[in-house]
Amino acid sequence: MTSGRRGYIVNERFCYAEEIHLTIHKTCHFFPGDGFDVYHPETREIVFRVELYGPDSHSRHDLFLMDSSGVCLLTLHPKILSLRHRWEGYVGEKSDGQQPIFSVHRSSIIGRSSILVDVFADPREEYQIEGSYPDRSCAVYRISSSVEKEESKERVAEIKRKVDPSSRVLLGKDVFLLCLEPGFDAAFAMGLVLILDQLYGDDPPMEFTV
Repeated sequence: MTSGRRGYIVNERFCYAEEIHLTIHKTCHFFPGDGFDVYHPETREIVFRVELYGPDSHSRHDLFLMDSSGVCLLTLHPKILSLRHRWEGYVGEKSDGQQPIFSVHRSSIIGRSSILVDVFADPREEYQIEGSYPDRSCAVYRISSSVEKEESKERVAEIKRKVDPSSRVLLGKDVFLLCLEPGFDAAFAMGLVLILDQLYGDDPPMEFTV
């Protein structure tokens, strides 16, 4: 278990004190990331929803993570000409001159590569994603380093298939779980899910590991 020592990255409201397994429902199959609803496991209420199309001032490629009332929490913007398929995250609705709070990119443009996440608030800390998103089987790790300590690797979130609790049947890949360690920002984690869906969608399984 992680202690949640870092605090929030996108929104403190979505840093849960205890481990939580959010249910993600992919609601549209025409375009990757076109529609998602995310539910709380106990209340069954919507925590997040996603829209592909925002205001006319935004790129048609941007994604918008919203809370249950429709307030934009995070704008995800692709760097179209990036060979490493870089995406950037902005708090709220992205405005001209606004600086991103994190970026996501492949570690290499050829062969097997890991997915790296740079959080600009602390250059000593980054995140790494390993596994297979098309299989709904991957994990997010926090990679930390300091002058005093060697580099450490700590799992903070996991994407995995969901089993129906009554029938014990494994559900389809359109309904899956986002499992979060205590204190890890769920809005940030959901932003990573959306980027993975854009990068890999439901293509044949592709492993991304170190």
